[in-house]
Amino acid sequence: MKIISWNVNGIRAIAKKDFFETVGKMAPDILCLQETKAQDHEVEETLSTLEHYNINYNSADKKGYSGTAILGKIAPIAISNDMNITEHDTEGRIQCAEYDDFFLVNVYVPNSGQQLDRLDYRKQWDADFLNYLKNLEKTKSVIACGDFNVAHRPIDLKNDKSNYNKTAGYTQIEIDGMDNFIKSGFVDSFRHFHPDVVAYTYWSYRFKSRERNTGWRIDYFLVSKSLVECIKSVEILSDYFGSDHCPIALELEL
Repeated sequence: MKIISWNVNGIRAIAKKDFFETVGKMAPDILCLQETKAQDHEVEETLSTLEHYNINYNSADKKGYSGTAILGKIAPIAISNDMNITEHDTEGRIQCAEYDDFFLVNVYVPNSGQQLDRLDYRKQWDADFLNYLKNLEKTKSVIACGDFNVAHRPIDLKNDKSNYNKTAGYTQIEIDGMDNFIKSGFVDSFRHFHPDVVAYTYWSYRFKSRERNTGWRIDYFLVSKSLVECIKSVEILSDYFGSDHCPIALELEL
């Protein structure tokens, strides 16, 4: 089973590029999208040409903002949205699809803001989201994938010293949040299999960042320890364009 996660930075915008061709090449069994920036009916309409995929979506109340979608060749046993906490559940940031062997959680974690004005909210979100995942894990194993909006270690961004505690995605509070996911038993699957590889998943549209590979690794597959032995490969697919993020891939043999 191949699962792809991709922050598309606007499903309608990327659909005008090589998105459908790219999906065909990657051939995922399940495709998790973040930052669709569209309402449910707009996501459905934009993706209507993708045959063989069930499509489930969770859009933000605010138009043109946030939003997630899961596309699967395999229909889930059940699917649910959000974590049932009112302050977190208006932005379409979470979907949970249940399969025979695991829960798959598609997530678009809130950004802490250019002025770090949402950092306190982000700290609470991380704590609540971890509780949400651990509750799921009581029933079966969990794969959480998506844009976590944090570079966990200095290796995970180009300019670690100049960004530390100044830039959203690399403050100690956000790093601590990711530490808590790892300490609670979730495995950063890419780093588990590629401990020393410098690879990024996001590049700003400014300053020719992608050309210069001035990037950040902020997209992850976090998996329950029980699933690690089932992982065949985990890759960052930086050859695919269309967004300021590239897709990431997890292949499992269950």
